[in-house]
Amino acid sequence: MAGIFKAYDIRGIYGSELDEAMARRIGLAFQHVLDADDRAVSNTVVVGRDMRSHSEGLAQALIDGLTAAGLDVTDVGMVTTPMSYFAVGHLGAAGGIQVTASHNPARYNGFKLSRHGARPVSGEHGIALMEEKIAAGDLPQAANRGRVSHADVTDDYRAHVLTHLHRPESGEPRRLKVVADAANGMGTLYRPLLEAMNLELVPLYFELDGTFPNHEANPLKEENLRDAETAVVREGAALAVCFDGDADRAAFVDETGRAIGSDLITALIAGELLEHNPGTAIVYDLRSSKALAEYVREKGGEPIRDRVGHSFMKATLRRHHGVFGGELAGHYYFRDNFYADSSILAVVEILNLLRKSGKPMSELVAPLRRYAKSPEINFVVEDKQGRIDELARRFADGDVDYLDGISVRYPTWWFNVRPSNTEPYLRLVLEADSQEELDRRRGELVDILGEPAE
Repeated sequence: MAGIFKAYDIRGIYGSELDEAMARRIGLAFQHVLDADDRAVSNTVVVGRDMRSHSEGLAQALIDGLTAAGLDVTDVGMVTTPMSYFAVGHLGAAGGIQVTASHNPARYNGFKLSRHGARPVSGEHGIALMEEKIAAGDLPQAANRGRVSHADVTDDYRAHVLTHLHRPESGEPRRLKVVADAANGMGTLYRPLLEAMNLELVPLYFELDGTFPNHEANPLKEENLRDAETAVVREGAALAVCFDGDADRAAFVDETGRAIGSDLITALIAGELLEHNPGTAIVYDLRSSKALAEYVREKGGEPIRDRVGHSFMKATLRRHHGVFGGELAGHYYFRDNFYADSSILAVVEILNLLRKSGKPMSELVAPLRRYAKSPEINFVVEDKQGRIDELARRFADGDVDYLDGISVRYPTWWFNVRPSNTEPYLRLVLEADSQEELDRRRGELVDILGEPAE
């Protein structure tokens, strides 16, 4: 059991760390997460799953545990994680569990959990409690077993997504050629939806295969974007989009084959949505380029800087009644989507922007490439807090905060170092006004943090 209960979900290697017996216990423990507000909404929990070979068996064991606890279950079958979130909100359920290991390799599986209205369940809001209850064997069974029903939310989700697609007063939106890389993951289910957006679709790896035979389903890694980068140039396409394994994240590539940081995509979508929602809040994670906050202000919005993690982002977006938020990891959160993330809605908004502007993607992004910025760099550090304290002493003359790890800002550069929630890493992101300063400051930080991990 040790190690599978993460900050934001439950995840481990199938067979050795996670199996059907544990899935049933997780189902039994979920009753402890649902509070009076959830129970007032419904007694039903939505269960969905991805395409991994062991997902169906884990889902059935999970359902057995949920119903043994007296909860009713609506089984929505094989769906993307955003479709699962949508089902929770749309069907008025008390909560939901998606069986998936997201972008992890084939040997992994796990569970993403939510409460009513697609509110997240995380380490601070229930996952630690579930771990405690399972360890203690505090898994009461109800006198009356819950019932299982089945639902197909495909058509409702399609209608929901397409309401966000801008259409001219007559006819179809301008036809665009778009490369989409599903990485043999759940993004495969989006093909009919993408084709309904009047696209000339160039599909890459749209065959469901939980072994991920072509490349890892993680668009944060540059090597996993290469096929899309090549295809967008070869095909003369306007854009490429790459989904992760459960299709809740997306990465974008412009028509020249250049990858676009998700912070810059967040800025572009924010600008689009602010035109119809002036003055509203936009939430962004603290690793993002400062160009994002600048652009949001230029567009009349209120940028809200937040710590990394979907549970924090969603809660902050709700609290500020914000219209949109985005993370550097490629999650995009929409007020009009139960404040949950949806990669396909991000695609819709980028298509809206391309069609309205008539400009190529590279030209839309260019004004946001204002600074030199590093990717997230990992360092293996045993004494994480000790190293953060050392950074605080070394850079005490900067503007320091501890919202997530340590962030230090100077007039011409800034950095953030935060501990990983799941791995023995400190993660560094830095940005500067010039590449020369970025390289110099990176050297200073490496002197303290050690050589980057492979």
